[in-house]
Amino acid sequence: MKKIVLFMLLFVGLWVIPGLSHADSGQAKIYLNDKQLGTTGDTKVEIINKSVMIPIRMVAEELGYGVKWEQKTGTVTIEQNGSTIKMVVNNKNATVDNESVKLDNAPVLRKGTTLVPLRFIGEQFGMKVKWNNTTKTVYLEDESGSGAGSQPPAGSPTAPSEGDSSTVINPSGLAEISGLSFSDNHLLIATSGTVTPKVFTMTGPDRIVIDLPNSHFSSTFGQDLNQQGAGTLEVTDYPLVSKIRYSLFSDKPSTVRIVIDLTQSSGYHVTQEGTSLLVIDLNSDTSSTPSTDNSGTTPVIPPNTENPGGNNGNKVIVLDAGHGDHDSGAVGATGKLEKDLNLSLILKVEALLKKESGVDVILTRDDDTFVSLTGRAKVANDLGADVFISIHANSAGSSASGTETFYYKNQDKALATIVHKHLVSATGFKDRKVKSKNLSVLRNTKMPAALLEIGFLSNKTEEAAMFKEDFQNRVAQGIVDGVKEYLNL
Repeated sequence: MKKIVLFMLLFVGLWVIPGLSHADSGQAKIYLNDKQLGTTGDTKVEIINKSVMIPIRMVAEELGYGVKWEQKTGTVTIEQNGSTIKMVVNNKNATVDNESVKLDNAPVLRKGTTLVPLRFIGEQFGMKVKWNNTTKTVYLEDESGSGAGSQPPAGSPTAPSEGDSSTVINPSGLAEISGLSFSDNHLLIATSGTVTPKVFTMTGPDRIVIDLPNSHFSSTFGQDLNQQGAGTLEVTDYPLVSKIRYSLFSDKPSTVRIVIDLTQSSGYHVTQEGTSLLVIDLNSDTSSTPSTDNSGTTPVIPPNTENPGGNNGNKVIVLDAGHGDHDSGAVGATGKLEKDLNLSLILKVEALLKKESGVDVILTRDDDTFVSLTGRAKVANDLGADVFISIHANSAGSSASGTETFYYKNQDKALATIVHKHLVSATGFKDRKVKSKNLSVLRNTKMPAALLEIGFLSNKTEEAAMFKEDFQNRVAQGIVDGVKEYLNL
């Protein structure tokens, strides 16, 4: 998470600058999970020439990167996962892995403290960031947590969610959520204006999620909201429900998300009483909702997989196209969506693997539907799969580039290393190496698993290449070759 933070901070440079270019130094706040960073007097963020600059002390102590400072030459060296950035105070020439690059803003000295450009560092390490323009706050989170796989930090505006979120609030013309209460296994949601809810269940742990699009919390909302615009409704004397969480989940459209945390799975029934009250009734054996949209919450296992674990002698390969449906993942330099690239590639990999003998191929999704992070891992675990491959695309700044592969468990590393070798050869992009990262789909799968970041959609050149048919065919074949080598097929 600390690695992600720095990149998020970087990406923040893109989002923070427009709102803070005329602000005083230190006015922006930075949060990693629910902890505020840079609270001491000598670690304030500064805006210099419309760029966000952070002290190297923050980079080292609070973000966890390796930092070296050579006072004689004024050289800052930042290391993370085998990549090295070198910058010199007041010099716009820098190096990344011994390759020369040009900085928009050079590092500077301020009262004995060296400040470095956040955007540049973030772009090189592939991080993302969420910016709340209302409170001038940066929220840092794992780049695969909004579209590749980690859970949002507790206490943040995205705490109840499983997908990406934004904290920018634009309440004009929106329905208002003015209160919540729970009694007799009924959740009552007081509203002002018509709200069409989208209700679905999730597992690991069990919960019921209520999304209220085109809505926001009213100024007289009856529950407490923390500084990040989220809160909890404690529930007692009802064994089925442990607590209820709520937050602003998205601003496109502005959406309030409410999560009922359960002690076991439960059915539900949704009713609306005019435009003032929405009722979620848990005294039901089945689930129904006015939106009738529960698709994608539990992946459907294909009928030809009755023998999980390869009891027919075949190797079971689970292919996972990251994101889907409302969770678009990264948005490219020209507006192309990561979820579309992931699905297109996964279908090509599936088609190639189905030509091989001795394998059964399962997809966590084969169309534009949403599957939870835990649901993706559950498919592979329930099948006793031999291999799990998740496909994604990166996003940071316009100059970020390259292909990288992530693993988490010790048993993942060999798979990640072999597949990455073929993947880099197929993409022709910069080799960003194989790295360890604590991602949900890697952490929760029981078999060897790897998450592939094909390239950077934020890089216009790589975005264009990744949506070309011949590129995708070449990459799909590279992934297949890597899986076959790993499985000795």
